[in-house]
Amino acid sequence: MRAVLTWRDKAEQCIYDLAFKPDGTQLILAAGNRLLVYDTSDGTLLQPLKGHKDTVYCVAYAKDGKRFASGSADKSVIIWTSKLEGILKYTICRVSKSWPIISSLHLHPVFPGLHKAIRVVATETFVVCRIIIYSCLLLRHNDSIQCVSYNPVTHQLASCSSSDFGLWSPEQKSVSKHKSNSKITCCSWTNDGQYLALGMFNGIISIRNKNGEEKVKIERPGGSLSPIWSICWNPSSRWENFWMNRENEDAEEVIVNRYFQEIPSTLKSAVYSSQGSEAEEEEPEEEDDSPRDDNSEEHNDILAVADWGQKLSFYQLSGKQIGKDRSLNFDPCCLSYFTKGEYILLGGSDKQVSLFTKDGVRLGTVGEQNSWVWTCKVKPDSNYVVVGCQDGTISFYQLIFSTVHGLYKDRYAYRDSMTDVIVQHLITEQKVRIKCKELVKKIAIYKNRLAIQLPEKILIYELYSDDSSDMHYRVKEKIVKKFECNLLVVCADHIILCQEKRLQCLSFSGVKEREWQMESLIRYIKVIGGPPGREGLLVGLKNGQILKIFVDNLFAIVLLKQATAVRCLDMSASRNKLAVVDENDTCLVYDIHTKELLFQEPNANSVAWNTQCEDMLCFSGGGYLNIKASTFPVHQQKLQGFVVGYNGSKIFCLHVFSMSAVEVPQSAPMYQYLDRKMFKEAYQIACLGVTDTDWRELAMEALEGLEFETAKKAFTRVQDLRYLELINSIEERKKRGETNNDLFLADVFSYQGKFHEAAKLYKRSGHENLALDMYTDLRMFEYAKDFLGSGDPKETKMLITKQADWARNINEPKAAVEMYISAGEHVKAIEISGDHGWVDTLIDIARKLDKAEREPLLMCAYYFKKLDNPGYAAETYLKIGDLKSLVQLHVETQRWDEAFALGEKHPEFKDDIYVPYAQWLAENDRFEEAQKAFHKAGRQQEAVRVLEQLTHNAVVESRFNDAAYYYWMLSMQCLDIAQDPAQKDAMLDKFRHFQHLAELYHGYHAIQRYTEEPFSFHLPETLFNISRFLLHSLTKDTPLGISKVNTLFTLAKQSKALGAYKLARHAYDKLQGLQIPARFQKSIELGSLTIRSKPFHDSEELVPLCYRCSTNNPLLNNLGNVCINCRQPFVFSASSYEVLHLVEFYLEEGITDEEAISLIDLEAPRHKRENKWQEITSNNSQTLRLDETVDSMGDDDPFTAKLSFEQGSSEFVPVVVSRSVLRSMSRRDVLIKRWPPPLQWQYFRSLLPDASITMCPSCFQMFHSEDYELLVLQHTCCPYCRRRIEEPSP
Repeated sequence: MRAVLTWRDKAEQCIYDLAFKPDGTQLILAAGNRLLVYDTSDGTLLQPLKGHKDTVYCVAYAKDGKRFASGSADKSVIIWTSKLEGILKYTICRVSKSWPIISSLHLHPVFPGLHKAIRVVATETFVVCRIIIYSCLLLRHNDSIQCVSYNPVTHQLASCSSSDFGLWSPEQKSVSKHKSNSKITCCSWTNDGQYLALGMFNGIISIRNKNGEEKVKIERPGGSLSPIWSICWNPSSRWENFWMNRENEDAEEVIVNRYFQEIPSTLKSAVYSSQGSEAEEEEPEEEDDSPRDDNSEEHNDILAVADWGQKLSFYQLSGKQIGKDRSLNFDPCCLSYFTKGEYILLGGSDKQVSLFTKDGVRLGTVGEQNSWVWTCKVKPDSNYVVVGCQDGTISFYQLIFSTVHGLYKDRYAYRDSMTDVIVQHLITEQKVRIKCKELVKKIAIYKNRLAIQLPEKILIYELYSDDSSDMHYRVKEKIVKKFECNLLVVCADHIILCQEKRLQCLSFSGVKEREWQMESLIRYIKVIGGPPGREGLLVGLKNGQILKIFVDNLFAIVLLKQATAVRCLDMSASRNKLAVVDENDTCLVYDIHTKELLFQEPNANSVAWNTQCEDMLCFSGGGYLNIKASTFPVHQQKLQGFVVGYNGSKIFCLHVFSMSAVEVPQSAPMYQYLDRKMFKEAYQIACLGVTDTDWRELAMEALEGLEFETAKKAFTRVQDLRYLELINSIEERKKRGETNNDLFLADVFSYQGKFHEAAKLYKRSGHENLALDMYTDLRMFEYAKDFLGSGDPKETKMLITKQADWARNINEPKAAVEMYISAGEHVKAIEISGDHGWVDTLIDIARKLDKAEREPLLMCAYYFKKLDNPGYAAETYLKIGDLKSLVQLHVETQRWDEAFALGEKHPEFKDDIYVPYAQWLAENDRFEEAQKAFHKAGRQQEAVRVLEQLTHNAVVESRFNDAAYYYWMLSMQCLDIAQDPAQKDAMLDKFRHFQHLAELYHGYHAIQRYTEEPFSFHLPETLFNISRFLLHSLTKDTPLGISKVNTLFTLAKQSKALGAYKLARHAYDKLQGLQIPARFQKSIELGSLTIRSKPFHDSEELVPLCYRCSTNNPLLNNLGNVCINCRQPFVFSASSYEVLHLVEFYLEEGITDEEAISLIDLEAPRHKRENKWQEITSNNSQTLRLDETVDSMGDDDPFTAKLSFEQGSSEFVPVVVSRSVLRSMSRRDVLIKRWPPPLQWQYFRSLLPDASITMCPSCFQMFHSEDYELLVLQHTCCPYCRRRIEEPSP
């Protein structure tokens, strides 16, 4: 640190106090009874101000810069405006203990204009105060004014005299005065303006609040023997920008209120004894042996106190002392802080101003004077200091703080706050602070060593570990000795002191081991590395000589000598080249071995070699950074500061007091190497740090230069897999023996987009086909045609095909089709036309193609079908003779007539036609036709499977009428299949089973409708018969969908209605054992009760009659639907389910069906009798007898005789007839079920010929003729098998 005198002036009287305007443009001095106003820029006296009658002791400027105040020995305080205008003087005396009043008013002669504006009237006292308080004001104390101070926030003015102090603000009507027990020598407000510290002549410090009430009292040792002469609160960082950001009074109020909320506004009253605090304070160590970060929080309010006991002390707002008293060895007259509080200025009886740290460590002298220094202040926000002396001298200094620092590779150590050392890792940005608590004079750093020179000693630090990122230092050695040196260098085991022309090598214990005497002044010294204890030093002298010295060798080695003085030196990484910056700002580079000057560059102030690249250096100067590689031209870019290191792509730059690592792309030198095709050197430069674009350019240049290794590394950097694959393929080809560089370069050019150059190289290397492939792949067909010329037609055709492919890919299908047709690629043309639905194009292509070209014709047919043009598809299939595809086409388009016609001509396609036809019929509910189709196709199993599924669906959906029909269809289908001997038994079983199910579901359909629907379509007798039929038929398992509850419920209700009470009771009893739906519950319970009131028998009218044995059968028949006497099965009507008067008979063995029918058709004549009379003729007489026991048939009917059977037998004895019996039968009385094989026909004889019975010729179900005719009229078909009446019987 050094002080430079900027300007000096001298007044006639002692300078007791001074104050800067907050913006630093003006300086106000108290000199005699005047105030002197100076321009701080050049020391010009702007204006003297006269207003006091006696010596002015103090002056203070308000923080807002609007006004300042002066205090004088004339017991008055004057408020001045910032324009140096107006003084108003009046006298204040105390008339009571509570408040003073204005007793007299005096106008200064310089303000005659105010005479008219102000009148003095006793009753108007306060009005006068209000008028004049905002212009200029004079306040009178009882004694001379010793000090004044403005509140930094509220602009409240504190004025102190020997016996009292007053507090005044523009808003107040009066001045608040407070008595003091001792003379007040100095005062200072806290940063927040809440508290005022008063320094007393008796050695006491009183801390008051804004109202003047004492909150803290500090009693210092020495008492009145150590009067307090100067005090000052430290500037706080939280108030640093407070006044700079102010724009108006409202903003000020808001900011002030915000800060008041953060800082306590009151303190508990307390009295502190400084002796007790000092006794408890430990003596601090002289240096901190271990490094630590400076993370401790700065105290908001610290009071610095200087007394004439020649001590400097620091106190907290609470009154507690910080640290111990610092001895000054002179009487201090003034104390002030720098704007940011980092330093303290002290002046006094030692006739100089001294600079101290904020902790009280003396750093040096600012300026020596010829008399006592009464006042000194720092210009706001600057390093300028003004000093006022007893002899009237005014000195204005600029403080220049020199940079004390050291650098080794990526570690930078520098001085901070004059007493601390901060070590910064330039790569990781880590920092560590070492507190030395003394002035740091020199710093040196090397590897894991750090040397710090203090005024009385040198400290040697070392790292805790060898980790490159370790930032923890510890003290290794202390050399307790005062050294004077210009430069300091540290090595592994030594320190080197530079003193003018002499170098001294000392061990860490302080023993001088070696000394070198130079011919001229040493201008630069640097450690260039080496083994521990044998490091080399690079030394530059003022006479231009450059030496290399080893610390273990007495002899210096002269490297070279130049004509100009050395300012900066550096040696390349391999120690083959030397860079020198001379006093003419020229950078010179030498070859160390040959002493040859390689090149020189102007405008340099510092230079550094790249530690990772031999041929690269950088130098700074003129606001530019210059990077030079080898002998190439210099690359410049703007940069402020000095270059001190160059490591890889990072350049370490010192600008003012900060060191920064600048990331500099090495693009320019890399391109310089590329221009000379020096690819490996360019790659080395790129490794130091270039952009991705630069890496790609390097890769491309190396690839074009066929330097594949460098190109491969560069493409790996930018992760370009495409080019890496190219390089790998070329390397593989080279391994296989290919040596044609033109071919390799052609591949490279094609990858880079240089297609014409690539084509030329392909042609030159004899690979025209590769050029053609390249052009076609790129869709450059015109270039391809030009390249091809009038060559091979095959290649031309191939080119057209590829062009068509391209047209197809770019969505130009029309052009693609035309090109494909011209190239003979019909398949691709057909594919595009078909995909776009161009039927006309397909027709043209199909008709132009020869029938031998099956593949494209088949594609045409496929697209015709797809585009719903089956006619053209059929034409195409016929053209190529593909009948099978034609059949499939007719089937798919359901053109059955064409398909059947084709099937007639070609029976081998019958299955291909009828199977899909049958499936289509089944899907359209045309099951009879579907069965015929299945039969024709020979797919019986499929027919059965389809019908079974349909039947199941009908049952699940409660369509029982349909279910009966489907089951009948199934049974007939099984009967057809049974013609196969291998499946006869199984199919006949299924036939009977399905016939039985069909009968059950046909009957249950009426029951289901009766129970589920609100209205019944059947007579009660019919429902009664059906429910009886179902009850007798459901002796075993109940089929799916048929409900016993519904059946019994119907039987119970109809039996009760028809008088079959016994049967009804039985039905109700059966229902009690079943799970009854809720909707039937009440009806069944009621019916069960009411049936008990009926007689326990059935109506005889309902009892069924067996027409074979004339036996009345019970309504509830345990044997089922057979006679209980003769076991003859009943034949029921398929509509009313009444027992029909039919008896089944069988043919004698040996009689065929055809013979039986012929015999029946003969119908032998019978004797006709009108009555029952019988004529009996004998030899002697002729008798006529009436026989009433013979029925209408008479005994002459042979069939009636066959109806007899053995009574009591449990076996059923069928009726078997002979030829004679058959001959006697009438054709109209016999009904025949003509079952197809393998079933036998069934014969039934009507015993009541007058009652007509009709049998359906399809399903062989029996009906009363009247019922059948009615049902046919309703449904136009058989109600059972749904055979249309107009259809012929099978």
